Amino acid sequence: MDQIKIGKFIASCRKEQGMTQAYLAEKLGISDRAVSKWETGKSLPDSGIMLDLCELLYINVNELLSGERIMTETYNRKAEENMLAMSREIEEKNRQMLNLEYLVAGPATIAGIVMCGIASFVDMPNGLRIGLIAFAIVLIVTVAFVAVGIEQKAGYYECLVCHDRHVPTYWQTNLAPHKGRSRYMKCPVCGKWSYQKKVLTKEAGLQ
Repeated sequence: MDQIKIGKFIASCRKEQGMTQAYLAEKLGISDRAVSKWETGKSLPDSGIMLDLCELLYINVNELLSGERIMTETYNRKAEENMLAMSREIEEKNRQMLNLEYLVAGPATIAGIVMCGIASFVDMPNGLRIGLIAFAIVLIVTVAFVAVGIEQKAGYYECLVCHDRHVPTYWQTNLAPHKGRSRYMKCPVCGKWSYQKKVLTKEAGLQ
């Protein structure tokens, strides 16, 4: 989606309704700085306030995401294009989150292992040795919990039996046996247990 185009469209519609950025922000319960970011193309409105924004600007969500008024004959095509663009953005954000999991977990795990190695083989007072090992264990465990949280929120898990794609709870994900990013869990739809694989999108065929 073209954020610059959408921003200019929001500004144009706002002015058509005779509203200032501050007035629009007040109506939506946000800061006028957020409205300014939309209109300059630095960010997009959150999905939670899109309907309220469209109501105030007398447009629909499809027009908002297109950054222009849409004629009736092209409405369905634009709607499909916008849905596809949003799916791609969600997929890319999920991919970035999963990459972040490796960036967080990898270096911290290596650092913890190195600290345990130093504590095991380097001559030092026992108190320092115990403290270093304890710190390394806490570091590895903490990062592991954070990494699982990142993985759980990014994308979906697909049941290998019925192929339903869903987001389990944090603890369901954390306590499930795993092979890489596939986790052995019970499907909420078919009730079968399987190694559910991590996927980036809700619908099959969009990845």
